[in-house]
Amino acid sequence: MLSSELFEIVAPAFCAGLMIALTHAPLGLEVFKRGIIFIDLAIAQFAGLGMVAANLLFQEPAWWTIQIVALGSAIAAALVFRITERIVPLEQEAIIGSSFVLAGATALLLLANQPHGGEEVQHLLSGQILFVSWQDVQFHAPVYLGILLLWFGWPNQARKGNLFYLLFAIAITSSVQLVGVFVVFASLILPALASSNSQNRVISAWICGVVSVFAGIGVSAGIDAPTGPVLVISYAIAAAIIRILTAISNLRYSRRN
Repeated sequence: MLSSELFEIVAPAFCAGLMIALTHAPLGLEVFKRGIIFIDLAIAQFAGLGMVAANLLFQEPAWWTIQIVALGSAIAAALVFRITERIVPLEQEAIIGSSFVLAGATALLLLANQPHGGEEVQHLLSGQILFVSWQDVQFHAPVYLGILLLWFGWPNQARKGNLFYLLFAIAITSSVQLVGVFVVFASLILPALASSNSQNRVISAWICGVVSVFAGIGVSAGIDAPTGPVLVISYAIAAAIIRILTAISNLRYSRRN
């Protein structure tokens, strides 16, 4: 009975984690390639700020209200970053980092006098993936599927210009609601780091993400620890192992040739 109840809790969490891992891996590779590492943190923070603002501005807002405000905030930030890429490319990373701090500070101010402000901040940063329901999975699954179809079906369009920033903002808006800012960053950047020297970077990044999700959620559920932090650590360990194994494999290959 207990195992059945546990499965009902972790099954949608596994699905959500896998959707995020599979979508974030190629997006993270593009972010890594562009050298705008902190764009994920910044856009995630703006999406979170939109969620906070929606809950404060509207009394018991409908889910679609929160979605619109959060997505609008993320897209606005993404468009600003797109403009800075075109106008002041050398200063873009500094602007992105400053924007992250600004959005975070604003969210803290909005929540400062709220009775459950501390809980809201924790939820925003580390998420509550074990509370994800099948309804959440069904709502967000088409978002991730659509992004992947565009990314691999029309790569020349999806990975360039305004569309890249738009797709990135849409993905992050969904992900930050499911897993929080910390896991969003880890699932984008650590698989990209893990696959830096791999022959097939997308496959290596996907492997890193999938292994991290299964290990992180499994360990978290097994020891009753906060899932968000455990997932971040899981991503870090998986990335380090893959990076080491890739280095060993490349060394053996170079010696043979």
